[in-house]
Amino acid sequence: MIALKGGKILTITKGVIEGGTILIENGKIKAVGKDVKIPSGTEVIDVTGKVVMPGIVDPHTHAGISMEEVGWEGRDHNEITDPITPHLRAIDAIKPEDHGFQEAREYGITTVCVVPGSANPIGGLGAIVKCYGNTVEEMLVKEPFCLKMAFGENPRNVYGQGMKKAPYTRMAVAGLIREWLTKAQNYIKKKEAAKKKPEEWEKFEKDIKLEALEKLLRKEVVAYAHAHTSYDIMTAIRLSEEFGYDMILQHSTEAHLVANELAKRGIRAVCGPLLTARYKVELRHRTPETPAILYRAGVKVAFTVDHPVLPPKVLPISAAVAVREGLPEEEALKALTINPAEFLGLDDRIGSIEEGKDADLVVLTGHPLDVMRTKVEMTFIDGKIVYEAKS
Repeated sequence: MIALKGGKILTITKGVIEGGTILIENGKIKAVGKDVKIPSGTEVIDVTGKVVMPGIVDPHTHAGISMEEVGWEGRDHNEITDPITPHLRAIDAIKPEDHGFQEAREYGITTVCVVPGSANPIGGLGAIVKCYGNTVEEMLVKEPFCLKMAFGENPRNVYGQGMKKAPYTRMAVAGLIREWLTKAQNYIKKKEAAKKKPEEWEKFEKDIKLEALEKLLRKEVVAYAHAHTSYDIMTAIRLSEEFGYDMILQHSTEAHLVANELAKRGIRAVCGPLLTARYKVELRHRTPETPAILYRAGVKVAFTVDHPVLPPKVLPISAAVAVREGLPEEEALKALTINPAEFLGLDDRIGSIEEGKDADLVVLTGHPLDVMRTKVEMTFIDGKIVYEAKS
């Protein structure tokens, strides 16, 4: 048993506890509060003068499947031989030794959703992992969680410009997605009919691509819709409504232009990376005000750095910049923790400091958004110290 004693605890969901104690047992938060009784034999870590917050969550990353230190050998995030690859699974390419996971721990990021890249209109299935472990199986929280889709320039550039084949236009991007979702609908009907007749079911041949799309249509996974421009965002919404699947918007660069459309549909938005250059046309209207505008419209937001586009260390900086541009500080902290936890369907386990939740905790020298001065001193994942700053 471990006790973190004396720190300022940012619970996220239940206020701030000054001089509080967090009791950890078997990887879980056993108790948290001002007057927690510490059993004899407990390892007590004095965090007086420090700030303790829940582990940060990045809901969109390519950590482990796009290694930042190597060339093509480590780039497993885009399968650019086929624009429709729903059957591919990020879990099959994750490399736990990727420096991205190490840096995530060093900056208090404890849980991420690893997804395929955005070369393909339908790219494959994402997995939720903790940022520590020798094998993917040790890290794994949930798989599959999402199906990656991509709208806009990336698929057009890879296939249209690069190979002179579909999708060359935005029409073809949407058309290919629509074509394969229609195939999946027909596949489900044939499958259900075959199940009613044992002799037909015995001979029924599964289609691995359509099996993955069936998960989306049955709402067993959620669509991760990569979309930057307002019109690509609306196309992503149009398809989700046409086929009735759930969607979380990714990147959301021009989401501020259609904030009310997102709000009235209850669509959640992952914002970022906020701090890159406008290196392609669809980023020309990027503004760090987007999270604040979305929040004011009633849209729930989370942050991403889209690693390795930006390194994990930039995630709290992104949140601090969003506060500077009008997002309330409390909401910025939620967008780093409980909001993405909710997006991932894990708010019962992570994203806040509450009794019974995973002991994914970060000990800092100061407020997490005071990025000029604050450093991470310790990171816990499932109650284990996975990073400790050198004294």
